[in-house]
Amino acid sequence: MPYLSKIPLNPRRRAAVSLLSSPHRLHAAVLAGLAVQPVTERVLWRLEHSSLHRAELLVLTESRPSWEHLVDDAGWPGADGGAPLIADYTPLLQRISRGREFAFRLTANPIQSVPRPTKPSEQQTIRLKQQSDGSSRTRGFRVAHRTVAQQLDWLLKRAGRHGFAIPDATITPPALGLQADGQPLSAGPAVSVVSRDILRFRKHHDGPRITLSTATFEGRLRVTDPDALRTALVGGIGPAKGYGQGLLTLAPLHTTTADHG
Repeated sequence: MPYLSKIPLNPRRRAAVSLLSSPHRLHAAVLAGLAVQPVTERVLWRLEHSSLHRAELLVLTESRPSWEHLVDDAGWPGADGGAPLIADYTPLLQRISRGREFAFRLTANPIQSVPRPTKPSEQQTIRLKQQSDGSSRTRGFRVAHRTVAQQLDWLLKRAGRHGFAIPDATITPPALGLQADGQPLSAGPAVSVVSRDILRFRKHHDGPRITLSTATFEGRLRVTDPDALRTALVGGIGPAKGYGQGLLTLAPLHTTTADHG
């Protein structure tokens, strides 16, 4: 039975600052909330900053978690509004049906595979050296999509395999008599990139630096394959899931974006 959790974090606490600055440390803290160790289940998470003074961690797990350690170390223990929320995710999965529309939010790592990067990262430089001396097999390199257009195209091309389509947005007609044939005007796909970021961190103090280019998408989707969409919801979309990427959340269309979950 999957569970979706929302954990408020206090960015002014020292432990929270440490976690918020490193997806690697935050991932370890998320896994520490599960009783069965080592963790073998799929865990998805996403960090959201609702204000300068508050951050929220969304986590999707297969088993029921406990977040006392996060609240005690990096949250607001005992404060009103400081308790984590843990909800059974099954009712949402059961509401998914072909043709139904939802508002959605997704933070992902849009990438492409290329034979050789033009500006290799530290990790890619190490791989290139290993390939040149024959100690590593040749395979493609993951390179981030940098522009908004590329990132939107990345999502649109993957929507079908994940069980949804993004319908066209419509705009208000300019005035009676100015609209051709009385048809609604299209504003393109009903999705936009609402924020972008580049995350830089290290797994270990002396290890290579990891760089992730992220994009947060918000918009409207229509269910085309309920089973495939359920798989995407619990399994994530795209790479770097261990670093807070790939968690797709849905909300009724009449709600605000703050209600996603």
